[in-house]
Amino acid sequence: MHETSYVIKPKLARPGRVPVTTCAWDHDGKRIAGGIGDGSIQVWSIKPGWGSRPDIHIEKSHSDDITGLKFSSDGNILLSRSFDGSLKVWDMRKTKEALKVFEDLPNNYGQTNIAFSPGENLFFTGTSVERESTVGGLLCFFDRANLELVSRVGISPSCSVVRCCWHPKLNQIFATVGDKNQGGTHILYDPTISERGALVCVARAPRKKSIDDFEAKPVIHNPHALPLFRDQPSRKRQREKVLKDPLKSHKPELPITGPGFGGRVGASQGSLLTQYLMKQGGMIKETWMEEDPREAILKYADAAAKDPKFIAPAYADTQPEPVFAKSDSEEEEK
Repeated sequence: MHETSYVIKPKLARPGRVPVTTCAWDHDGKRIAGGIGDGSIQVWSIKPGWGSRPDIHIEKSHSDDITGLKFSSDGNILLSRSFDGSLKVWDMRKTKEALKVFEDLPNNYGQTNIAFSPGENLFFTGTSVERESTVGGLLCFFDRANLELVSRVGISPSCSVVRCCWHPKLNQIFATVGDKNQGGTHILYDPTISERGALVCVARAPRKKSIDDFEAKPVIHNPHALPLFRDQPSRKRQREKVLKDPLKSHKPELPITGPGFGGRVGASQGSLLTQYLMKQGGMIKETWMEEDPREAILKYADAAAKDPKFIAPAYADTQPEPVFAKSDSEEEEK
């Protein structure tokens, strides 16, 4: 069996790049329909030399991109769904105008489709939820013979119905709903005429939990997640990381040999600020290590009493006279 590939180039009113937003085969596989980005529907029949020019060209079928096409099994009817919020029914024998147009069907998703019931007595599509609308996602069913809206079934209060399908064997309707944040599938069925499918799990009572059902969750140890098994980072990366760290890459301040500046005291005047200030005030002499501390302090007692500089003036009226204790050491008595 030989496989052959074909490339179909849609017919355009003016040269340019126009996307094909959707396409569909007919029931016999002898025709293919495409929804073109310029709003047209083009149908090609499979025959020698096909693909060069469409057999049916419906210009401006919709005012926006087409999201879904569906042939009837006899090939006489083509359904089209679009972003413009409409569903149109086309008779393939008369394509100048649509056989029927259904409006007010919001559509915000490029995957929104149309589907037939198993006997093709009905066709249906989903609707999208609009921002200010209080109606949720719906499935709208239409009668093929009378071309009328038969029923509107609410599927989701907050999510749009994107795609739908009526399974012929199970006789159940599947509708996918969702938006950018969530998604799900809803199944519509009749317990009397549906077979298997959703009935298999709905009719079955939930199984009671047994003690044997308990399973301890295994603890998985990933050796490469432990520091012991990790590869040592390269020296180059470590150096780059240290250089980016403002604390680690800070150069130590060099000692000042001059008089000092910027709040720092020069080494020539003493490295400690306290020591520097006491030297400048004459509080420290070079022989202070050899002097008796008690005598050194008492030398300034008279000067402090006559000319108090700091705290004493504030308490001059209330401060009691200081009484110094006599020395108890034997050395001073001698």
